[in-house]
Amino acid sequence: MSPTIRSSALATALIAVMSLSAPASAVDDSNFNYETTKDLLAVCAAGMDAQAQVAAAFGCRAFIEATVQYHDAISDRKKLKRLICYPKDATIAGARDIFLAWGKKNADNAKQMNELPVVGLVRALAQAYPCR
Repeated sequence: MSPTIRSSALATALIAVMSLSAPASAVDDSNFNYETTKDLLAVCAAGMDAQAQVAAAFGCRAFIEATVQYHDAISDRKKLKRLICYPKDATIAGARDIFLAWGKKNADNAKQMNELPVVGLVRALAQAYPCR
C-alpha cells in the first residue's frame, strides 16, 4: 500500500470516513480476538452506534495493513508467488470496502466464515486484485 496512507492526518480522516460509511453491526469484545473471518467482518463493519467503534476502526485498519505488509514482505523477500496484485493507488479504506462486500456475498458460507481472518481477507483481496 502507498506510504502516504500511513500519515496520522490521513488515518484520522480515514477513521471519520469509515465511521460515516460503515454499515451498523454488532461488535463485542470477543470479536477482537480475531479467531475467525466472521470476527474480522464484525470489527470492520462496526457502525457509529457500536460502543467500540473507534477501536473497531483502528483494529480493522491495522489488521488489513499488517496482512498486506506481511504478504508483500514474504512474497518479495522469499520470491514466493504473490496472491494479491493490487494497484499502486490501492488504499486501506478500499481494501476494507472490498472485504466487507466479499463478506456480505459469502456470509452464508460457514466454512469460509470460520476460517482464520487472514485467510478470508486474502481471499477477498485476491479476488478483487488477481495476479495474472
